[in-house]
Amino acid sequence: MNRTTHVAPKGPVTATHVLSARAVTKSFQIGDRKLEILHGVDLALGRGELVSLMGSSGAGKSTFLHILGLLESPTSGEVFIEGRCAWKLPVQERAAIRNQKLGFVFQFYHLLAELDAVENVLLPAMILHGRGAYLGRRKALREKARSLLAKFGLDHRLEHRPAQLSGGERQRVALARALFLDPPILIADEPTGNLDSATGEKVLELLLTEQKERELTLLLVTHDERIASRCRRVVRMQDGRILSDGDERRA
Repeated sequence: MNRTTHVAPKGPVTATHVLSARAVTKSFQIGDRKLEILHGVDLALGRGELVSLMGSSGAGKSTFLHILGLLESPTSGEVFIEGRCAWKLPVQERAAIRNQKLGFVFQFYHLLAELDAVENVLLPAMILHGRGAYLGRRKALREKARSLLAKFGLDHRLEHRPAQLSGGERQRVALARALFLDPPILIADEPTGNLDSATGEKVLELLLTEQKERELTLLLVTHDERIASRCRRVVRMQDGRILSDGDERRA
């Protein structure tokens, strides 16, 4: 195994660093006790990189992921999205970056039960454009959503609600939603963790195909060595720190 170390840039963040973190910490105060989750984590992801983030339960992966995805603020440190220091931006600006630049795929789908497949995919556009602007583009946006779902093999499930879909179908809807606004960065948190092995493999193949076709920067969080082996670069976390970070080529 050859290994090349990647670290967050110490100088100015460049255009090649699509997503990066510097000295990120996270702690919680529980009564008179301070619980430290992340201890000065550094990470830099380049354009089009396919990176696996591994670690056992309690390693800090999910917390770090939420901070990178602008869903949870760090106690200290910085996160850069395409060179912009995101956590120093006003709330509305940060929300716009999160919606346009980042796509999310979660283990448990997070689809809205009252909406059908097409409507769930359209949610990011509704948030981005606002009701008035969205209604003006509704026909074109719906057609784009339908086409994306059809590409993912769901042309016969467009008007089905989540409860009427299998786990694999729900995850494909979730992936279509994450990609709908064509973000340059995709974060997938255990995207096959709630699926059986055969269904999970199909979802993983779809995810990796889209990453390659779209030249996405994909951060794929997993505890599965088999899945991590599909990524050239593997970052391993332990006890709130990066344990190793490098290219892993298997014969």
